[in-house]
Amino acid sequence: MIGQATLLEALGFSAGALLAGLITMRLRPDLRRSIVFTLLAIALGLGGLDALSRYQILPAQLAISIVPRELCLLIVALGNIRIYIAFLVNVLLARRAVPRILGEVGIVLSLVVFALVRMDAVGVNLAAIFTTSAFLTAVIAFSLQATLGNLWGGIALQLDNTCRIGDWIQVEGVLGQVVGIRWRYTSIATNRNETIIIPNSMLVNNRVTLLARRGDSRIPWRRPVEFSIGYEWPPSRVVAAVDSALGRVDIPNVAPAPAPSCILGSFDPSSIRYIVRYWLTDLSDVEWTDSQVRLHAFAALAREGMEIPIPRNELFINPASDVRAKAATRERDARIALLKSLELFAPLTDPERTALAAELHPLPFVTGDVPTRQGETADSLYILARGQVGIFRNATEGDATARQRLATLNGPGYFGEMGLLTGQPRTATIVAESEVLCYRLDKAGFEAIIRARPDLAQSLSQTVAERQAANDATLASLSKEARARATGTRVNELVRRIQQFFGL
Repeated sequence: MIGQATLLEALGFSAGALLAGLITMRLRPDLRRSIVFTLLAIALGLGGLDALSRYQILPAQLAISIVPRELCLLIVALGNIRIYIAFLVNVLLARRAVPRILGEVGIVLSLVVFALVRMDAVGVNLAAIFTTSAFLTAVIAFSLQATLGNLWGGIALQLDNTCRIGDWIQVEGVLGQVVGIRWRYTSIATNRNETIIIPNSMLVNNRVTLLARRGDSRIPWRRPVEFSIGYEWPPSRVVAAVDSALGRVDIPNVAPAPAPSCILGSFDPSSIRYIVRYWLTDLSDVEWTDSQVRLHAFAALAREGMEIPIPRNELFINPASDVRAKAATRERDARIALLKSLELFAPLTDPERTALAAELHPLPFVTGDVPTRQGETADSLYILARGQVGIFRNATEGDATARQRLATLNGPGYFGEMGLLTGQPRTATIVAESEVLCYRLDKAGFEAIIRARPDLAQSLSQTVAERQAANDATLASLSKEARARATGTRVNELVRRIQQFFGL
């Protein structure tokens, strides 16, 4: 049978555990289920102790008769220890963010102390056990050297906050996010949906790269993206083109500050190596973000006519082959057909359109690129061959990020005609909303035609004025008569400005 004193002690400790458990459940609802199950286990153990205090199940002279009592006491003690440790770590020391592993170590040490106390209570000679087991303890400690190293490594990692749950680390060439720190190992999840188990001793004894964190602050991670361009292009022009393009586009997961920048990396045997440096905000999408940066950099280089050099072997079976000549002819005919489809160039003759087609510069854009920005100085026109762009105006003065959509333009079409004809600064921001092919017509390429035929100023002004009046009619619902009056007034003003801009 069990003594009343032992039963009262168990009831007293359990009453305290009940109070601590209720407080913990109130302050930490996420632990409610675990604490309820623990309290049920304590109640089960107390029920067993009460039954043993009333009835003698096994004869007292048998050594095995103490096993039910010690088993019930172990259940009660384990439940009490778990609740007291949870109350200490999650309530009393909640603001100190005590590592989880310390609570687990506290439970183990408490159970060891409980075992020693109960062994002494039942008359076990602890001194003899320690003396005779010293050699055995040494053998076990030697055999468990690696396991103990991992155990203390896990404790050290959590005590000094070397790695935390959610941190991104790189160790032994493996990059992933820390998702668990256990007694023996740390688990990291990679972007390939792999979970890698790393022994804690390896993290303690080897170099670990902690990404996107400086002290206790999380910061963007700087990423390099490399590309090469031939020596025929001045490095200053390459750097300026890429910097300008990346500064005008918003790429997901790329921090706006510090802004992406392009630097000259090295001079290689057949090309110059450049590096785009950008700051990544979400490490779970590294490869996709790298791809987006390369995509915009490639489009920017293509707009400037800068090709990525690749090894080429050309075999000319017939030196007089006209393959390239046919391709150039098809491109010229496509440009001429594009000019014919636009009302702005309707007054031109066929020879003039042919001459103008040779002055068009192809400019590819990708989604998010900004061909023109409101307020920029201009002396060129953009012809939209294919794709879709959005036309925006700044919603507030001086704030280029807050935009109001004015219209959507699909190819074939054109925009920025006032810049070409009068040099007027851009009045709207154009954003590519798909893969876009534009041709840019500069003032220098158009000047020879309009100087040869100054009367074009009148017909071009008429077309531009009608377009502007139609836009006004859409925005302000002007009547047909009011739109005609506005057109007549604008034509005269545009003719004067075109003549002044081209010195006619």
